[in-house]
Amino acid sequence: MILNKKAVDRLGIFFFYDSDGVVDSYVTYLLEELKKELTDLLVVCNGKLNAIGRETLLTLTDNVIVRENTGFDVWAYKEGIEYIGWDKIKEYDEVVLLNSTIFGPLYSFNEMFENMAERNLDFWGITKHHKVHFDPFGTIKYGYIPEHIQSHFIVIRNKMLNSYEFKHYWDNMRMINSYSEAIGFHEAIFTKDFYDKGFNWDVYVNTDDLEKHTYYPLQMVPLDLVKNRKCPIIKRRNFFHEHADFLNNTTGEQSVEVYEYIKENLDYDVNLMWENILRTCNQADIKRALNLNYVLSTTTSVPVDKVKNRKIALILHIYFEDLIQYCFDYASAMPPESDIYVTTDSKEKAKLIATKFKELKCSKLDVRLIENRGRDISALLVGCKDIILNYDYVCFAHDKKTKQVEPYVKGESFSYKCFENVLRNKHFVNNVINAFETNPRLGILSPPPPNHADFYPTIGLEWGINFHNTMELAKRLELKVPMDYAKEPIAPLGTMFWFRAQALKTLIEYDWEYKDFPKEPNNTDGTLLHAIERIYPFVAQHEGYYPAWLLADTFARIEITNLNYMLREINTQFFTNCGPTYHYSMVSIMKHNISYKVPAKARAKMFVKKVLPRPVFNLLKRIIKRR
Repeated sequence: MILNKKAVDRLGIFFFYDSDGVVDSYVTYLLEELKKELTDLLVVCNGKLNAIGRETLLTLTDNVIVRENTGFDVWAYKEGIEYIGWDKIKEYDEVVLLNSTIFGPLYSFNEMFENMAERNLDFWGITKHHKVHFDPFGTIKYGYIPEHIQSHFIVIRNKMLNSYEFKHYWDNMRMINSYSEAIGFHEAIFTKDFYDKGFNWDVYVNTDDLEKHTYYPLQMVPLDLVKNRKCPIIKRRNFFHEHADFLNNTTGEQSVEVYEYIKENLDYDVNLMWENILRTCNQADIKRALNLNYVLSTTTSVPVDKVKNRKIALILHIYFEDLIQYCFDYASAMPPESDIYVTTDSKEKAKLIATKFKELKCSKLDVRLIENRGRDISALLVGCKDIILNYDYVCFAHDKKTKQVEPYVKGESFSYKCFENVLRNKHFVNNVINAFETNPRLGILSPPPPNHADFYPTIGLEWGINFHNTMELAKRLELKVPMDYAKEPIAPLGTMFWFRAQALKTLIEYDWEYKDFPKEPNNTDGTLLHAIERIYPFVAQHEGYYPAWLLADTFARIEITNLNYMLREINTQFFTNCGPTYHYSMVSIMKHNISYKVPAKARAKMFVKKVLPRPVFNLLKRIIKRR
């Protein structure tokens, strides 16, 4: 069936789901662009729809229905078809079934529809999933995943709309109770079922050449599809997909590469993406998907005059008198246009600080006397509350001894990691400021968490005993972002960081007082101070900004060395007991406490392979095979 492009009567049935019933701008844009190709539009919402969302959708169509959140997208389509009625459905040239799991269009939908109108098809889609020779879901009647059109966008033409088979398919659709059933009872089988009944199909983005390259081109190689094949959509899931699956297939580059290509080369407004993912996704998932690590140069930087109209401040808390010179040396990295605020708890120290810091070249120096309650946190949120929102970008730092850990060199090294990655030198600081300038959604930059000595358990235990007190604080601040104990906060766990002042507005404007904070001597963990330390990035996310890690290039070389060494040591021990495997399998074995030992023969092979040169080992292997 080839369509007459000048007279296409086309219905769109759009499935929408949002746990809060919010209709973000990406949905509005998607439907506005799609409507240019439609005669009619029906929106089927599962669960709930808030008043503003309903009002927004009604500007696009009079046909909006909200149903109970059952049956996933499959039953939303089924109910949508029944709402329109089979008599009316059969009159359309095409019916488009699409859902809200996609961002787009990145390219004109008109070009796609015109291209597909020239093909003799009964149904079609934008992208397809290639055949997988097994069924990982345990729900597919064929025992494997057939090649199929992905259900986020399927178009059915009149011949198939009028067929007995199509009506029978929907009339007899079983209830869908899980994601696995949505795949096995609909998405994975729809294409094959109807192809086997004699209906022709195709997709707009041809990926036949990638059949053995990846099962899921849109997820695993989205840059290729968008850049080279003009795919008009990408999946929302690219920004929060399980990182283990990415690493099971790639080195984790796909999401950041396609995002940067879209941002730099296409007309699509990436703020439409940010608005949605920052509201709905966990920040740890976003950070991993987009590799939000800023490794900045300490030897070259952009000219300062590019940001001369920005107001920049350093807020520095000093408690230990013997660290005044140490803090001064790092404060010297700030550009001369910046204002510097130093807080301390005694007149004697304030005098010493003022004398020393007058040597700095800065626009303004303000040494403030504060109460010794709440440490560096209260210094920021009480002692300097009145000035923070006057600035564009602020660096917050403090002297740090971590005297609860002996020998003291351990805490000193923690301090080194923090200071080096916020105030390494003038070039580095200039590059930090430029990073905020060129990334308008960037809200907070902090060094990676500590991972040496007694601090090693921090990796994997970032929350420690502070999840519930942080959640309580989030409720007090009325934050509306996802928080999950199983996913780490992208937080400044040394409480030294750079931030966009507006990104912490909710926290700064809260009516903090010194009496809110515990008296000294303070506990080393589990207090309000530790909750605030972890709430910073969630406040930024609530305000519409993302948190990221910040490293000086001089420190990144140390961090990479350490992380590689730690991973290698863990792998070596695991492989000795269980044999070499890939990361996903290794974690699965440990997670499920699977007892597994490498057979003696395999251990011998591993040892021989390790000690013999590769050519000798390969020769020996060939000799054994001949026998």
